[in-house]
Amino acid sequence: MANEGNKANESCIRPDDPRYKELKAYIDSVRDQEGINIMVLQEAQRLFGYVPLEVQKWISFELDDVSVGELYGISTFYSQFNLTKQGKHKISVCLGTACYVKGAQAIVEALEQQLEIEVGGISDDGMFSLEATRCLGCCSLAPVMMIDDDVYAKLYDTNQIPEILEKYYLETELEDEMESEVGA
Repeated sequence: MANEGNKANESCIRPDDPRYKELKAYIDSVRDQEGINIMVLQEAQRLFGYVPLEVQKWISFELDDVSVGELYGISTFYSQFNLTKQGKHKISVCLGTACYVKGAQAIVEALEQQLEIEVGGISDDGMFSLEATRCLGCCSLAPVMMIDDDVYAKLYDTNQIPEILEKYYLETELEDEMESEVGA
């Protein structure tokens, strides 16, 4: 069953978040350049991991002559921008024709069950966000799933999914261990 009350999906960037100071410094450094709107949205996404409406409102206030509507239009037009918080790892399942007819919907359903989320959601532990895409450009490898930049091709057996996900949990565990050793 999918988890609809997913706290990790909620945006709650506090007004006193120090990343706003970093973003303000960036805005001040590029204020006179052309194309500033996209540049500032890109920097905001780099800092926050996504560009929720509250950050867009703050940017609009800082840029004076740029409306929230204009920023929202840019952030929804370009696929590089995320309006909602994303998991540490982004799972994309192709639902284009070639993948769909070869069973991609079963992949989506298996992921939803395994992660207890729906498409567009983020797992409670913040590890994974799940999205369905129209095409990943791998039609000859259908059905296809991507996690970050890793392609999982000809994924007919959905029983492989727990093992695939475990790889990312183990990598994160190792990264955390290495960081704690370096910090010690």
